[in-house]
Amino acid sequence: MKIIDGTNAILGRLASYSAKQALLGEEIVILNSEKVVITGNRQNILENFRVKREKIGSGQKGPKHSRLSHLIVKRAIRGMLFHRSGRGKDAFRRIKCYVGVPEEFKDAKKIDMGRKNNTKSITVSEIKK
Repeated sequence: MKIIDGTNAILGRLASYSAKQALLGEEIVILNSEKVVITGNRQNILENFRVKREKIGSGQKGPKHSRLSHLIVKRAIRGMLFHRSGRGKDAFRRIKCYVGVPEEFKDAKKIDMGRKNNTKSITVSEIKK
């Protein structure tokens, strides 16, 4: 089991690493999903997420884009897997995302993917507002 701390981790890099490890058979746990960073122009990122959320089809149809930070991270990981086939579906089930740090993972050894952030960026928790 690999436990990853998402504080200051870049979303795309975190998602690709998690997807590859899940395909190799590892159980992946991502903590602090709300502190994951998306790089780029702040206004463009907010506008893109707003447009995606408004594109919900009629009734139960259409792409659903969640406002919950752990589900935003999980959807980014899903985009890097072939989640409709057997192997990708199994890999996606092995990935768990949490907001904060649950009690069971308080003392566990964590992989730190965070970096110093000198670029334009926005955290996932700021997007959900």
